[in-house]
Amino acid sequence: MLSGIFGEDLFDEFWGFPTHELANIDKHIYGKNANRLMKTDVHETENDYEIEMDLPGFKKDQINVKLEDGYMTISASKAHDEKKEKHGKVIRQERYSGSMQRSFYVGEQVKTEDVKARFEDGVLKLCIPKKELKALPANNTIAIEG
Repeated sequence: MLSGIFGEDLFDEFWGFPTHELANIDKHIYGKNANRLMKTDVHETENDYEIEMDLPGFKKDQINVKLEDGYMTISASKAHDEKKEKHGKVIRQERYSGSMQRSFYVGEQVKTEDVKARFEDGVLKLCIPKKELKALPANNTIAIEG
């Protein structure tokens, strides 16, 4: 709880303990707020699953949703404008530029035409219908030889 109050890692901030490069690679790529990207809520209703994913600052054409081998992959990418500053150089830049993605297993029985997607006010909303899983055969015992 205390580390949530003071920042990402209480000990690193106060005593400067070294961190492992690979364990914190997302901090180097996305910055200090990497854990706040692509926040997702998944709700289950009687007939479907509803996914709401925060993608602030993205436009609809910068987001891609693919369904392959039972996995739904949501990716988003954008770059900063390469405009020259008219009033000096940039001394601090906090806005995100790059790409990111998340994947969710939705089952191999879900088809692309079954999924409904809408992007509004920086929130991607997906509706994935529940599909019946294939039933196992009644006799699922494996015979042992010998």
